[in-house]
Amino acid sequence: MQTKMNQANNEEKVLKKHKIESFDISRSDETMHLAVDLAKFIKENRLFQNIQGKEYVNVEGWQYAGSRLGILPVVDELTNMSDSTEIKYLAKVNLLNLRSEQIVGAGFAICSNKEQGRKYYQEYAIASMAQTRAIGKAYRNALAWIIRAAGYEPTPAEEMDYQGNVTEPKVEQAAKPAAAKTMKAVPAEPAAEAAPAVATPVAPVAEETVVKYATAKQKEEIIRLLNNPVITRQEKTKMLLNINKLDEERAKQSIQKLKKVIEDREHEQSAAA
Repeated sequence: MQTKMNQANNEEKVLKKHKIESFDISRSDETMHLAVDLAKFIKENRLFQNIQGKEYVNVEGWQYAGSRLGILPVVDELTNMSDSTEIKYLAKVNLLNLRSEQIVGAGFAICSNKEQGRKYYQEYAIASMAQTRAIGKAYRNALAWIIRAAGYEPTPAEEMDYQGNVTEPKVEQAAKPAAAKTMKAVPAEPAAEAAPAVATPVAPVAEETVVKYATAKQKEEIIRLLNNPVITRQEKTKMLLNINKLDEERAKQSIQKLKKVIEDREHEQSAAA
């Protein structure tokens, strides 16, 4: 009798969990359950930044919300817009619905080393930030109201540049005192101007790093394999949260590992049957 009661309770828990995790973005009553779970997850994992008294969610938090809805960000384009005076990248990210395999949103973003606080960033870092911002922007366009419902500001933290904005006026005021102090600051300027010239020779190396990110074809293959019934939801979520960090070699290894895991588990299921 006790065994049957425990079994019934377990089945009820599974059903409740299924209802919560099978979210449909078009139904606000379902996604409100996600907002509650999201608020807890973001707080426990510190996936937010406090800026001027308001809390902004990091891209990782937005990715978690998307993964719970079966929506994955895929970098569609990464355009090098650099010239001799500036390192600049434009990124486009599409949101892919894993259930329907259709594009359900997109986001564009730019990053430049002329931005406040990024003067000495290497090329790969500028390219990476452009992609990160585009991911946040794409999710914001589709899921901003869910993040707001979770109690956070509906703008990705990576879009906020509060620290840079308050630092710049202090630098300008420091340049206006007596001429003697200004003369002391002069030697520093040539060194600052020389920085882009120093960064230029390493640009080819950084560019190779960007090119070696996992290709769209590799990501599509990983997504296809993750949709296999033998892959657990936890395994799928973990992989999806890190898919945009994979380079070509790691993506290749992940594909091989997934195929091996699927083959082994299907073989075990066949043997058990």
